[in-house]
Amino acid sequence: MEIVIKITQFILSFSLLVIIHEFGHFLFARLFGIRVEKFYLFFNPWFSLFKFQWKGTEYGIGWIPFGGYVKIAGMIDESMDTEQMKQPAQPDEFRSKPAWQRLLVMVGGVLMNVVLALCIYIGMSFTWGDRYIANEDMKFGYAYNELAHEIGFRDGDRIMSVEGKYVEDFAQVYPEIVINQAQNVEILRDGEPATITIPETYMPQMLNSPDFLSPRMPFVVAEPSRDGAAAQAGMVAGDSLVAFNGEPMAWFDQYQKALAAHAGQAVTLTVARDSAGVKVLRELTVEVDSEGKIGVALKPLLEYIPLQTRNYTFWESIPNGIQRTGTEISNYWKQIKLIFSPETEAYKSLGGVIAIGSIFPEYWSWEVFWKITAFLSLVLAVMNILPIPALDGGHVMFLLYEVVTRRKPSDKFLEHAQMVGIVILLALLIFANGNDIYRFFIK
Repeated sequence: MEIVIKITQFILSFSLLVIIHEFGHFLFARLFGIRVEKFYLFFNPWFSLFKFQWKGTEYGIGWIPFGGYVKIAGMIDESMDTEQMKQPAQPDEFRSKPAWQRLLVMVGGVLMNVVLALCIYIGMSFTWGDRYIANEDMKFGYAYNELAHEIGFRDGDRIMSVEGKYVEDFAQVYPEIVINQAQNVEILRDGEPATITIPETYMPQMLNSPDFLSPRMPFVVAEPSRDGAAAQAGMVAGDSLVAFNGEPMAWFDQYQKALAAHAGQAVTLTVARDSAGVKVLRELTVEVDSEGKIGVALKPLLEYIPLQTRNYTFWESIPNGIQRTGTEISNYWKQIKLIFSPETEAYKSLGGVIAIGSIFPEYWSWEVFWKITAFLSLVLAVMNILPIPALDGGHVMFLLYEVVTRRKPSDKFLEHAQMVGIVILLALLIFANGNDIYRFFIK
């Protein structure tokens, strides 16, 4: 059932984004009296799942669930309809219109994706407000992976600022470091301030290290699995683990490492159990499975640290939505620049359909759904405005050339450019989805 929910969210979100994007092209084309021959969700080579005619335009749903398109008369697009271009230009065709009108038609899709994200962020601000765990409330500090330890971080370090900038939301600490390629992170270690300097040579590894840091928390059992080793040893909900094989140990990340090192062995775990208001210590012998697990669910982080909520009135939600849209565009643009910088090796993190689908949760939440949809809408906008032939940005690039030089590129040149763009896009698709296959099925 979980996979069905995940797939349903992906299809619903993706369909909405495509329809909104293509509607942007359609809207400006109709506004300037340009004939739109087709408006399709998904691609339809050879046949369509559904179609109908209305006011000179064929609307339909294709059978290849990837993307969509509007076919605008008199325009060289992915349909490569060169026969139409050999005929004399008609007044209601794209090529007959002034350059500024054609430019607006081409940016219409990107503009609508930005507007959609803006509307979603405004709606989310008004409905749910901003909900986050404050970085300053992370009283136990963070647990860090081996890469972070190599750089100089230590488990329990609290992050105070990144390049002198305070990060309010703990979930934005890692992105703030890697997206901006921060070199200085101010921390609090054992009550004393210190600065961690990150050498540039570590940045490629950090970009591919999403587990770089995580909230540190004690190991308190929420519920042992009924048939798990912990339950069989006598562990119950509410037990706090305080020692491992007789050695005092306080934190969950410490137990993770210790249990992994003793996979397949029996270990002694000391737990503190509440008995009539008094903490009683008990020693339990537990069999660790081959994966370093003992079969318990951990007490959630929000049991220790409050969830902060900032509410907005309708009028307050508008500037907050605008600010959030601008921030997300800026951050994603920085990620794009990292991908096209070979020295960062960020291209290795490029993902395709599987990676996009995997960001949706296995449960239904309208708040999470709209948050992801807004983000993907901005991703689609930024990607489409890149100056690559076959993308909207490629058409915009040639139109700007025409505006500046007052010379229109020949149809033959545009045909060749479109073919080059299609090849580039196919190569990117193969590479991104190849990365998916490697990460999810081979690595």
